Amino acid sequence: MPLFFRKRKPSEEARKRLEYQMCLAKEAGADDILDISKCELSEIPFGAFATCKVLQKKVLIVHTNHLTSLLPKSCSLLSLATIKVLDLHDNQLTALPDDIGQLTALQVLNMERNQLTYLPRSIGNLIQLQTLNVKDNRLKELPDTLGELRSLRTLDISESEIQRLPQMLAHVRTLETLSLDASSMVYPPQEVCGAGTEAIQQFLCKASGLEYYPPSQYLLPVLEPDGAENSRDSPSGPTDRFSSEEVDWQNRFSDYEKRKEQKMLEKLEFERRLELGQREHAQLLQQSNSQKDEILQTVKEEQSRLEQGLSERQRYLDAERQRLQEQLKQTEQNISNRIQKLLQENQRQKKSSEILKSLENERIRMEQLMSITQEETENLRRREIASAMQQMLTESCNSRLIQMAYESQRQNLVQQACSSMAEMDERFQQILSWQQMDQNKAISQILQESAMQKAAFEALQVKKDLMHRQIRKQIKLIETELLQLTQLELKRKSLDTEALQEMISEQRWVLSSLLQQLLKEKTQREEELREILTELEAKSETKQENYWLIQYQRLLNQKPLSLKLQEEGLERQLVALLVELSAEHYLPIFAHHRISLDMLSRMGPGDLAKVGVSEAGLRHQILRRAQELLDVTRARPELPKPPQGEVLPTAPEELPEAVRPSAPCAELEAQTSECVVCLEREAQMIFLNCGHVCCCQQCCQPLRTCPLCRQDIAQRLRIYHSR
Repeated sequence: MPLFFRKRKPSEEARKRLEYQMCLAKEAGADDILDISKCELSEIPFGAFATCKVLQKKVLIVHTNHLTSLLPKSCSLLSLATIKVLDLHDNQLTALPDDIGQLTALQVLNMERNQLTYLPRSIGNLIQLQTLNVKDNRLKELPDTLGELRSLRTLDISESEIQRLPQMLAHVRTLETLSLDASSMVYPPQEVCGAGTEAIQQFLCKASGLEYYPPSQYLLPVLEPDGAENSRDSPSGPTDRFSSEEVDWQNRFSDYEKRKEQKMLEKLEFERRLELGQREHAQLLQQSNSQKDEILQTVKEEQSRLEQGLSERQRYLDAERQRLQEQLKQTEQNISNRIQKLLQENQRQKKSSEILKSLENERIRMEQLMSITQEETENLRRREIASAMQQMLTESCNSRLIQMAYESQRQNLVQQACSSMAEMDERFQQILSWQQMDQNKAISQILQESAMQKAAFEALQVKKDLMHRQIRKQIKLIETELLQLTQLELKRKSLDTEALQEMISEQRWVLSSLLQQLLKEKTQREEELREILTELEAKSETKQENYWLIQYQRLLNQKPLSLKLQEEGLERQLVALLVELSAEHYLPIFAHHRISLDMLSRMGPGDLAKVGVSEAGLRHQILRRAQELLDVTRARPELPKPPQGEVLPTAPEELPEAVRPSAPCAELEAQTSECVVCLEREAQMIFLNCGHVCCCQQCCQPLRTCPLCRQDIAQRLRIYHSR
């Protein structure tokens, strides 16, 4: 037997049955029976002992459990003093308590199918015990005190290891039925044991020197406990006692018959109530099982419905998540493609800038700029040029107004000085006075002041400069791409997705580096233009009248590059073809090599690559479109040329944009990002070197690190969204 074992936990059904039986036994008007069988008990609960003691129960049924001990700790057998029937069959009891003899009222003791190895000697004190069943146990012998059971009528010791019966069993004169295994008996012999109970009692009486009398002569003293003391054996035998008290015996026998009939009626009533209780118990069990089945079925249906709903919801969430991931991947791919195109376009712009510089001879252009002819002086359109200068100065002032307001606001937040506010108000009043000035007065002032003419010429020069315009367009595209990358990164963080995050950071760093490089190139180009302006001013004639007006008119009448290339011999259809394919930056290359449509029809992709066209797809498109134009030209008659006297437009033509993002423009304009600090205004500031676009102008001033990546802010760049 193991020293340590864990108690077996009763099932839910067994626990409910125990509670029901305990409540049933405590109800008012309940019978004298406490039935706690089939409750999977490992020990009799303390409440059962208390119930038997308080309610004077007479029948205790505890069969078909897992009992290993009859008496648990802190309990006494005196609590079962009123018990007459104790049913403990089908348990795991190995022994009975040594003080079992305290149950003096016990009449029936059923210990069948247990693991008893011995019976205590105090069992002889159960003077009212009539039935003792120890069948199917591990008993090897019976105690001698068993002969003191003067009321014992039935004894069952079959299916055990007993081979000898005690001689004291001969003193049990009321024994009517003795069940044992005759084949395994040694004393009495097998032939005696096989003859029945009467033969066994005769053998034991003969061995003890007693005279045998049938049990029927001792029933009256057994059934009448008051006369049990007079049933002791006497030397003269019971025949002398009956002859002297024959009349008294007849009276007692009639009383015995009445009592026997009354006991039978009580027994029938007890059996009827027991059967009724069992039927009610069975009905309650059936109702409980049916209700439990209904509840289980309802719970099962509800659970299946919930599982189905959860599975559908999970499938929907998985599909939605997959769709969002696909959209993110597609957006990332588009951004990656646009960044790649921007990098390639930047390389092309560098090459085209070099070719433009080689084509535009600075020395000749400077001589032309610094030389003013008499014809230009006579043809000077003073009023018109002054009006254009006034408009250019107004635009420059507006732009400078915005920059001044921004710088003043920064200086106010840093220094917190009131003097700067007064200065800013004074500048505003000055600019407003400029705007409110009468137009004729402004024009006349422009005509008289050389400094204002020079400022207008400088603004127009920056606006007309091709290289400066290309740098501005590339900066605008990079700002848009950085804004979209920041929005994508925020969306990824909200979805808790970490895939391809390194690729986004790498693309953002590449764009930030490219933006810084373009800002340096823009500043450098502006310095070059200012140097040209300084050189013009130094080499101008001292007493030259309207010098800057003539230079402004010359710059205003300057023909665009595409028109120059056409005049140099490049075909107009070829120029339109390159503009249509967004390859106008290759116009200088085609003009330098004097390439025509006819030459393109005889060239291949390798030839274009040698010339300087780096994109493979663009080479094939140029060749295909050139062949289509030649086919159309050959199919229809040649159109008449325009007359010689046709006046060409003098207004400056805007070149098509050199680089366009692959996504639609509407989509770019619709993209907006809110400030991650205030969550109210639109994000307007680019932080360098990280490249995040996540703060508005007001919230970025006190920041020293980026709110998204926590990197130090080296430079802030304002974005002006086009509406």
